[in-house]
Amino acid sequence: MRLNRILQGDCLEKMADIPDDTFDMSFADPPFNLDKGYDSYKDSKKEDKYFDWCSDWMGEMVRITKPSGSIFLHNIPKWLVQYTCHLADLATFKNWISWDAPTSPMGNTLQPAHYGILYYVKDESQCKFYEMRYPHKRCRDKKDCNLLTKDYGGKKHTIHPFGPLVSDVWTDIHRCKHDRYKDKHPCQLPVHLMERLVLFCTDEGDSVFDPFAGTGTTLIAARRLGRKYLGIELSEQYAKIAADKLAFEKTPSKLNDIWVSCYLNRIHTARESDISEGRPKQFKEGWKELFTNWPDTDDKRRDLNTSDLAFTKEVKNKISKLCRPKKKVQEDEK
Repeated sequence: MRLNRILQGDCLEKMADIPDDTFDMSFADPPFNLDKGYDSYKDSKKEDKYFDWCSDWMGEMVRITKPSGSIFLHNIPKWLVQYTCHLADLATFKNWISWDAPTSPMGNTLQPAHYGILYYVKDESQCKFYEMRYPHKRCRDKKDCNLLTKDYGGKKHTIHPFGPLVSDVWTDIHRCKHDRYKDKHPCQLPVHLMERLVLFCTDEGDSVFDPFAGTGTTLIAARRLGRKYLGIELSEQYAKIAADKLAFEKTPSKLNDIWVSCYLNRIHTARESDISEGRPKQFKEGWKELFTNWPDTDDKRRDLNTSDLAFTKEVKNKISKLCRPKKKVQEDEK
């Protein structure tokens, strides 16, 4: 099957033509049935009709994912709870990822403050999984404060220089809020959220599938990280936006032969296996060379309480290019 493209049309019709066991990773971010303003889809089905529809495309997603593949479903908790019942006989549950993303008050209920991402695999004995790390959180006002927000007490010399392991609660990735860099789509995910998912269950050259491609976020993440991709999108307008954006993606998100996710001029997610190896853990030379003064002593690690890691000039320039908003790039090249 020809990959690295987006198909315009109904996802169930298009998935019917895809052979079994095709993709290494499948991700779905469907309409949430919240009456959002999509241009080609009415987001207000009766609840039983909505779940019947979801059951149909979930079954197809599982079918076309490889036995060694991973399946992710993004939605609000109300629907994810029902998804788990349907998927219980189709795949193996791994995690419910809670993504901290406050929304508008809904009345007569607790304030919604997270979305969920269900993580399933088809065959647990074959699936791929890589531990991930993200940078330590620090005070945002770096003029007066660059302290770690977590108090490590007398164990500052033992902290990991780059940052902690990624857990199943994600508070370090925020919703797309700046209109200048958003597309004309009611529900756009951050690219670095998708890059994290792609990194922890696929390898270079693997294939990624999204049946609700929207304006291309999943496909862009896959392309940046050297993966093949296929997307399906009902809206002709959204599919065109995605295709145009993909055409501007020419720089792989790779530093010293290490695939990384970058955001706000820093590495936002990296694999533990690309940072260190062995027991006791030894940091890899290719990783250490990204920084001007890698903290390889207890005293240097203590200093991380008040000063962040610094990239070499060459790496800093490359990260800046990777993080440059693509809409801005398109405007500059017109």
